[in-house]
Amino acid sequence: MAASATLHCLIGCSIGELIGVTIGTHAGFAPLQIIILAGTLSFISGYAFSTWPLVRGDMGFFTALKLVFIADTLSIVTMIVVDNGVMASIPGAFDKDFTHPIYWFSRVIALAAAFLIAWPVNYHLIKKGKGHALTHDHHGHHDS
Repeated sequence: MAASATLHCLIGCSIGELIGVTIGTHAGFAPLQIIILAGTLSFISGYAFSTWPLVRGDMGFFTALKLVFIADTLSIVTMIVVDNGVMASIPGAFDKDFTHPIYWFSRVIALAAAFLIAWPVNYHLIKKGKGHALTHDHHGHHDS
């Protein structure tokens, strides 16, 4: 379940992250501005990616958003910090657009690192009955 929760979070967060980094690099933003934009969009897309299925399952929007906020925030923060830290450490990663190979190389490395670091975080949270475990029953999953 921890791997599944981490992958789910990675997909949701990476949508905002990719959009933010792409906008920032094309607009000529400084690396810190890119990180702020990408991080903000990661939270928005990550929360939306987790909230939407709950709302579709007849949970009220604000109830679902509150549950997702409680369940996913630590995982999202972990991914954003690791992803952007790796991106910032790769020379040229924030200086190229999505057509340049260094962009995709840095994205793959950063997202893989974010997954690897967030996986034990999610495992620990699930083991304690927190994190994705809070939303698990609302998604209709019954695996362990």
